[in-house]
This record gives sequence, structure tokens and C-alpha cells, in this order.
Amino acid sequence: MPALLWPGDDRAGEHLSDTAVVRSMVQVETAWLATLVAAGIAPAEAAIDLDNAVGPIDVHDLATASEAGGNPASPLIPLLRERLSGAHPQAAHWLHRGLTSQDVLDTALVLGLRETTDAVLARIDTQIDALAALADRHRADPMAGRTLTQHAVPVTFGLTAAHWLHGVLEARDDLRDAHDRLPVQIGGAAGTLAAPAELLRLTGGRGDAVALARGTAARLGLPWSPPWHTVRAPLTRLADALTRASDAWGHIAADVLVRARPEIAELAEPTGPGRGGSSTMPHKANPILSVLIRRAALTAPNLAAQLHLAAATTVDERPDGAWHTEWTPLAELARHTLTAADQTAELLTGLHVDTGRMARAVQSSASALLAEQHSLTRLVDEPPETNFDPSHYLGSADALIDDMLERARTHAGGQR
Repeated sequence: MPALLWPGDDRAGEHLSDTAVVRSMVQVETAWLATLVAAGIAPAEAAIDLDNAVGPIDVHDLATASEAGGNPASPLIPLLRERLSGAHPQAAHWLHRGLTSQDVLDTALVLGLRETTDAVLARIDTQIDALAALADRHRADPMAGRTLTQHAVPVTFGLTAAHWLHGVLEARDDLRDAHDRLPVQIGGAAGTLAAPAELLRLTGGRGDAVALARGTAARLGLPWSPPWHTVRAPLTRLADALTRASDAWGHIAADVLVRARPEIAELAEPTGPGRGGSSTMPHKANPILSVLIRRAALTAPNLAAQLHLAAATTVDERPDGAWHTEWTPLAELARHTLTAADQTAELLTGLHVDTGRMARAVQSSASALLAEQHSLTRLVDEPPETNFDPSHYLGSADALIDDMLERARTHAGGQR
């Protein structure tokens, strides 16, 4: 269900919705059962696809019941056992044996975060293609460079787009790394894997407890890691990468918002039915995509900060509240980032660039834009330049654009 107070939330689909998280928890339990069977701990008939076996789960009821145990895994386990007991008694008997609730929920969140990040990276691919095209197409289109809100020296809009591209490429690399390092979480009650080890001893199963954790990771398509009950780096790393992506898009949105002002009017957002309208002023065409992208960029750092606060205040082997504070900001940050990623892709693929307006601004301020050049000629007693053509003072703009375009081409050849 889209969030009424976060317009555009529907762009994130079901990623990390309550229903999706429950489905991921069931997936974790399915993988663990298969691992117990493969190790000779549980009989073959215990290895079943729980999602098909247990049917739909009422998320509202589960949420209500989760208060008693403090987390949604606690009521889910008895519910699954009850539904399995008739047709699949062995699965019911061995379900969750050797795991703890944090194993199930952490790993379920990791699965949801990886899927959401995959979706963000797909939108980033679209952004990179659009930005590379803008940088190349407008590499020679002059524009007034601005520093501290004032005209500075001439640039080109192609170079501005290349700077945007640089930020997005940096964010993509960070996000890929954080995505690939999201691991399975299996440690048992206190991170010692004591219960899985005891199951192996009691049943004469094969391997050791670490091998069970590794096997489950492989079944879920995740890397293995030592238990991270109280070492929350996988989540803070991803939160930081999501925030850096929002930073890059916020930079783009802020530039568009300034340059879409009527008195500047160098850029304009793509239009759409009803988009940017006002409830009382029919003349308005608000740059609403950029407004909403900027909203996400302004929100992300505080959500990430909550993850760091939780990581810094974990105690003992299972934190008393810090863990619980992670879930909502994680889901919100990931969904908001995906929404903003989609909005940014739409903004960039349909961005209108008024090169004529840019050129007129450059010509009207040509003397001021070349003031730096004139001051430099005086250092060597060179006669002052009388040709006020800003295109003669663009430095290495072309080479910088080429560098970013080459990096974008490398990206295209090495996508996930």
C-alpha cells in the first residue's frame, strides 16, 4: 500500500513491505530446513518449500502478535508449526531448530535489502546512460558557471552533466560494494552456533555448525560471515551507500530547482498529466520531481544516523532495544532511495535544456565571466584580450567530460 505522506512511494512497489519481509523470513526458514536435511540432522521429508505449504499469512495479525516477543519472528514460528503439523509433521518438528529470531529477521532484511538495492542499481544504469548522453550532447554549449550563487567563469552544460555523472558513478560503486557484502546472519542465541553444533552431536549429522551456516548462505545466494549480532557494519555500510546515492541525486535536483526558476529558465522538468500543478494557481508548473528527489536527500542522513546510533549502543550478545530501532529506518531508507532513484531516472531522461537561454546569459555577462582570464594576462604583461568569447576560456572541460564518459562506458561493459 503506497504511503500517503510520502508521495511517489508506489514506485518502490512491494520492496521491504511487511508482506515482503514475512515472505523473506519464510524463505530463510525454508533454506535452514534444507540445510538440516542435507547435513543428516533432519529426515528428508522435512525439506519442503514453506511458502507453498503454509499459505497466505495475515500480516496485520502477525504484527499485533509480535509485541509479545518484541519481534515478528517470534509469533511467525509457532504459526508455521501449526500450519505444517498436519501435512508436514517432520517439517513442523525441525522448523527453526538451531536458529534464533535475530538470525531469521536479520537475514530476511538482508534479502529484502539486496533486492531493493538491485532495483536501485537498475535505475542508476538508466541515469548513467541519460547523463552520458547529456554530457556528450552539450559539451560545447556554453553556460555561466556560478560559485556562491554568483557568475564566476564560463563552463558548458556538458561539463555540468559530467559532474552530475561523476557523483552518480561514485554512488553506484559504493552501492554495489555494500550490496555484495550483505551477508547471511546465523549465530544462534548468543552468536556461538551452540545449538546447531549440539544438533549435529545429538543426531550424528555431517560437518560442523559453521558449515551449516555456510550451506544456508549458499542456498539463499548470500555470502557467509561470522555472526554479526552486535557488529552492525553490513547495515551501516549499506545505509551509508544509500545515503550517498541520495546525496548525488539531491545535488542534481538542487541544480535543476535553481535553474528552473522563471528568471533563469535554463532547465525544465519533463511534463506529465497533472504534474506540478497548484491547487489554487493555474499558471504554475512546479518542478515536482526535483522537489521530491531533494526531499529524499534531506531525509536520508537522519535515517542512516539511526543505524549508526543503534550500532554504537549494542550491548552484550543481543542488544536490548538498539536492534529493534533498526528495522523501520532501514526499510524507509531503502524504499525512499528506490523511489528517488526512479524519479531521478525520469527527470534525467526527459530533462529539457534551453541552450539558447544559457548562451544569452553568457553573452550578456561575457566581460565579467572572463575577468579571471584578464587578471591572469596582466601577470605576464600580455595585452588584454579584446575578444570576449567565453568559449575560449573553458580550460580542460572537454577532457574532463571525456574522462567521465569513458568511466561510464566502462560501467556499461561491466554491469552486474
